Amino acid sequence: MSQPVITSTGPVVTLFESYGSGAEQVGTRVAELLGVQFLSQQYSSEMLEQASAHQQDSEDGFLMRFFKRFGQPSVEHLDNILIPSDQQDDQQVVAGINRTLLDFTAGGGVVLGRNGTVVLAGNPKALHVKLDGSVERRVARAAELAGIDPERAARRQINEDEGRSAMALRLYNWDPRDDKYYDVIVNTDRLSPEAAAQIIVAGVKAKSESVAS
Repeated sequence: MSQPVITSTGPVVTLFESYGSGAEQVGTRVAELLGVQFLSQQYSSEMLEQASAHQQDSEDGFLMRFFKRFGQPSVEHLDNILIPSDQQDDQQVVAGINRTLLDFTAGGGVVLGRNGTVVLAGNPKALHVKLDGSVERRVARAAELAGIDPERAARRQINEDEGRSAMALRLYNWDPRDDKYYDVIVNTDRLSPEAAAQIIVAGVKAKSESVAS
């Protein structure tokens, strides 16, 4: 089924990162350069780490443990909905995420995570970006930015890359690790956040011109 056409009055960028690719820094800078707002991920690395730490205490899978500990990906427009345990609950969650992202990007915006790649796929001018890199460099960068030891960052890398993909597969039936969903893939191993941001901004302009032609 084709995506409905979504319009916005300003530039839109969706970002997905493999853990430790520097998306928070890059996304913030992209938003500054484009003159729009930045919306970060709803769930932090710390929250995903805490959910994983309770693996031995529950027979549930990672995703259900996470929802039980922190709640579903609820948004401002949804109150008191249940932990997603069946298709109807999942549909409520998806509807809330969709409304939030459509509202946020109506005037343009940069969205990190939140399944923005598929939610905003119907916006012909939106640039969909994946930030990636070698596991070794990503772990080292994450450890430095978070002020944690490399061993802990390495554990986070496994938990987070798997956990975020599990949520995407459950709620939107897409695997964010699959490169086919993105317009641009940026390897941040040897790029500063500024350099990566400049590449993405250039991509925004190029895609806008391509759609207009």
